Amino acid sequence: MAGKVNHDYHILEPDIWPLIGSFSALTFTSGMVLSFHPDLFGAASSFVMWAGLAGLIATFFMWFKNIVVEAQRGDHTPVVQLHMRYGMILFIASEVMFFVGWFWSFFDFALFPTPLTYDEATGATTSLFGEAGALAAFIPEGMQVLDPFALPLLNTLILLCSGTTVTWAHHSLIHGDRTGLKQGLWATIALGALFSCIQAYEYAAAPFGFGGNTYSSAFYMATGFHGFHVLIGTIFLAVCLYRTYLGHFTPRQHFGFEAAAWYWHFVDVVWLFLFVAIYVWGGWGAVYH
Repeated sequence: MAGKVNHDYHILEPDIWPLIGSFSALTFTSGMVLSFHPDLFGAASSFVMWAGLAGLIATFFMWFKNIVVEAQRGDHTPVVQLHMRYGMILFIASEVMFFVGWFWSFFDFALFPTPLTYDEATGATTSLFGEAGALAAFIPEGMQVLDPFALPLLNTLILLCSGTTVTWAHHSLIHGDRTGLKQGLWATIALGALFSCIQAYEYAAAPFGFGGNTYSSAFYMATGFHGFHVLIGTIFLAVCLYRTYLGHFTPRQHFGFEAAAWYWHFVDVVWLFLFVAIYVWGGWGAVYH
């Protein structure tokens, strides 16, 4: 019989959004390259970059909307859900390797440092490589670092608490408790937003800027990318909360929420390594701000 489905797989319908997303990504990255040369391209570079970003946001919204429609329509069979879980596991594994690169660079800079001097007045760092009697130091002498047992420790406790609240929401969903699901998601989103606000305040109050030496550059790149992932995870959970109010997710079919919970736990674990390696070990022996 024509049109009869006799298998457990979902055959995707033709969709324009993957193509739009590809060209939007190309436009966005091209705009970023053009913005490096404002003397040549002027305001056009900003227009190209923002146009590409707008296309990417539209692609995310519409493409994910189509996936939600497919899930509600029943296209995500147990076999399809299993393969989506495989895809999410591989995605998180790629994210793990992304942060491994930042940890690698941080430890490489820390264990094989270059002799540096630091001017407290200007914040400028000067390399003394090759000069007689110069002592190698990862953190330049005279530069202060953030106290790991102040705001960073508070943020650690906040993320640990958020890990328990998202688990509470997941447990409630599995047992059919919609009220507990909503409360757990609200609490997790609030804790994620609080973490981001404290992180922003920490950056504003930091005694060192982004560039100038390898410590500050590695610090901001590692913690900054983690902060970006926290923002993405918070949006991920907010979408799940919105879908919860629409009546989506059942105890047997809730991969969208499960993927968000996995991602949030990944963000939690990465922060624990960042806190121990960068804040505690990386700043050990330096003067705290």
